[in-house]
Amino acid sequence: MRRKDREITDFEEIISIIRRCDVCRVALNDGDYPYIVPLNFGMTAENGRVVLYFHSAKVGTKLDLIRKDSRASFEMDCGHKLITDSEAGSCTMNYESVIGKGIIEFVPDAEKLEALKILMAHYHQENFPFNENVIPQTAVFKLTVSELSGKRREKKN
Repeated sequence: MRRKDREITDFEEIISIIRRCDVCRVALNDGDYPYIVPLNFGMTAENGRVVLYFHSAKVGTKLDLIRKDSRASFEMDCGHKLITDSEAGSCTMNYESVIGKGIIEFVPDAEKLEALKILMAHYHQENFPFNENVIPQTAVFKLTVSELSGKRREKKN
């Protein structure tokens, strides 16, 4: 990281940022160009290990790419605020962000409901009444994070 003064190294602080984010952008290998997709997500963080959970339809480009290459990178951000200085004629943006990479695996059918509950809990819907007939038609996958970093820009107005 070039700007060490903005780096966040405390694991719990990084987890706190993830909890405030509502979209995770996942980048997959698509040959000559990366394929990036914004996704809703859920998270578990235990013993310094982060797992991100996602869902989708059972067919589509992202699933085809995951089956070909399960390596992925991700990014999420929050806390955006434009900071302007009219006298100096300059501006900057406050933000918090987390990036990382890891391996994606499909969640087995027997574990899908629990993974979907984790996802819904991220959006404060802990007791969401799932239609369990839809779960077999839903793809659920998880990204086990192997590298993780956080960054913050915080300048007062």
